Amino acid sequence: MSRRSSEQWASRGGIPDQVAVDVLVPTCDRPAELAVTLAGLAGQADPAFRVVVSDQSAGSPAWEHPAAAAMVRVLEAQGRPVTLLQHLPRRGLAEHRQFLLDQSTAAKCLFLDDDVWLEPGALERLSRALDELGCGFVGMAPQGLSYLDDRRPEQTAGFEAWNGPVQAERIRPGAPEFERWPLHNAANLSHLSADLSLGPGEWLPYRVAWLGGCVLYRREALNGAGGFSFWPNLPVEHAGEDVVAQWQVMERHGAAGILPSGAVHLESPTTVTERRVEAYDVVLGEPSTGHAGPSAAVD
Repeated sequence: MSRRSSEQWASRGGIPDQVAVDVLVPTCDRPAELAVTLAGLAGQADPAFRVVVSDQSAGSPAWEHPAAAAMVRVLEAQGRPVTLLQHLPRRGLAEHRQFLLDQSTAAKCLFLDDDVWLEPGALERLSRALDELGCGFVGMAPQGLSYLDDRRPEQTAGFEAWNGPVQAERIRPGAPEFERWPLHNAANLSHLSADLSLGPGEWLPYRVAWLGGCVLYRREALNGAGGFSFWPNLPVEHAGEDVVAQWQVMERHGAAGILPSGAVHLESPTTVTERRVEAYDVVLGEPSTGHAGPSAAVD
């Protein structure tokens, strides 16, 4: 296990020079949510990872909140390198993600939103899935657990597992593959996992339109597809930047969602309130349907 346990916390040294995964966390004005997100990372045993937090808060950075600061100390005591960066002025979501990607040096990078808690073992499951599938990225769509009693069979009807190797796909609005997006609403994946009777340690890859909130990339694949370097073409206020980057990776390498999803959406109000400009409208010249980047807990 790469995580140092409590009897070793006061020992000095032991911080790895190289890690398997860089966890990249963009945050803005969410100190409580950031603390919960970091707490989820502190519960991960393997693989070895580094955390990079980039803050664009209007006031003090979120990691100065006592709860978030405590979780940073826990991670560091566990032997997890933590880098805390302020990145201002704000130039939009895509630019912020590209800035974080530029900080990454590990073979894999996990983009983890600042309002997502990971269950223990989730990072190891994602990492193992990416290795075994050999695709461009895998992800766990965050679940809104307030919706556990809200079953939506009309939204899960399009679920399709990957049988055999993951293949490259071209996703665009209007194509049948685009209509997979409701799978990630509410607690749909939790219901699917229960219906499939997945046992402890089992996981299943499935076809996605895109994934938000918790996405593990092969860094080489993401950079090779251009990353988020399209950001100068977008106005500061935009949404759906992750959709564009993922579609460009998927066209080259394919991608998969992973069941069960061990990612939980905290269901805090979104900080992305201006969604009139969808990134794929501008970057790819595709007509918007208004659905890019749905919340994990939409009605």
